[in-house]
Amino acid sequence: MAFPDRVSVTVVTYNSGRFIKRCLESILAQQYPALDVIVIDNASTDGTTDILEQFEERCQIVYNEENIGFAAAQNQAIGLSSAEWVLTLNPDVLLNTDFVANLVAAGQTEKRIGSVCGKLLTLTANFDIPDEQRVDSTGIYFNPMLRHLDRGSLEIERGHYTTPEFVFGATAAAALYRRRMIEDVSIGGQFFDEDFFVYREDADVAWRAQLLGWKCLYTPYALAYHVRSVLPGKRRALPAEINMHSVKNRFLMRIKNITPGVYRKNFFSITFRDLVVLVCCLTLETSSLKAFWFLGRNFGRFLDKRREVMSRARVTDEYMAAWFSYNPIAYPAPKMSKAPAPVTARVRQSGR
Repeated sequence: MAFPDRVSVTVVTYNSGRFIKRCLESILAQQYPALDVIVIDNASTDGTTDILEQFEERCQIVYNEENIGFAAAQNQAIGLSSAEWVLTLNPDVLLNTDFVANLVAAGQTEKRIGSVCGKLLTLTANFDIPDEQRVDSTGIYFNPMLRHLDRGSLEIERGHYTTPEFVFGATAAAALYRRRMIEDVSIGGQFFDEDFFVYREDADVAWRAQLLGWKCLYTPYALAYHVRSVLPGKRRALPAEINMHSVKNRFLMRIKNITPGVYRKNFFSITFRDLVVLVCCLTLETSSLKAFWFLGRNFGRFLDKRREVMSRARVTDEYMAAWFSYNPIAYPAPKMSKAPAPVTARVRQSGR
């Protein structure tokens, strides 16, 4: 079987020693021969680099001298690649052996498909498949409060989400992006906005891609497993810096991407959530107040980004407003079959 499209898998590591060995092994075991692997390490201090040295003959590995953030490091990896497709992957993900083949097969069904996501199930913090499997993500969606959430998150896996569908976007934990879309939606040469540093950068890309007329396809045939460390309701367990970036990026994403129709339709929900965020920052999470200082200090530059995004928008305001709902929105996709990969082996729970 011929696979005409080359895929570059880009992985950013930062103190990922618990996961990275098995993650890379699952990438290198893919039943897809046209594959490159690029790893950017953001100055890990936990022994990750010692593990990466074992893969230097099979992967392109770059060791950064400082932590430049997930967004910038992913851009760095994408810049080193030249493949038709780029698969961004978190180091805490395990892939079934036919994962890449099925993503590419789905992406090839229509030229305006700019991104593809598969079905992610949860892994435990020990990188094991739990006895009771739960859904991690089947794509991301936005609710009227401008919160982006993972479709199906933490639902018990019952063999559902079995239909290919168009969804709002893909989580960058395991997202396949078409090169033409990467080039089209990049702003100032950046695919992931480096002002985000970490968190929500994939939702920003998804929103921008929708504005520019690109589609995101969910395929149930591509299966992988993910350790989800950032979940709604677990905010207090996260580092203060992550929470600050979360606050900053909520507003930065809106400044760049929101259209008047989306804002009018969801005004009360958006305002309510904004007030909750502001009160929490003033009372319980004062370390996140510097997010507002950063936004104010750079507001003019962010408006320039907005002007560029809006000048290139190709869809109607009504189209965008229809995506924002408390119930995840998905649209039927053309029927497709599973890629004819030679094997359908699954990730094993043991074998560290």
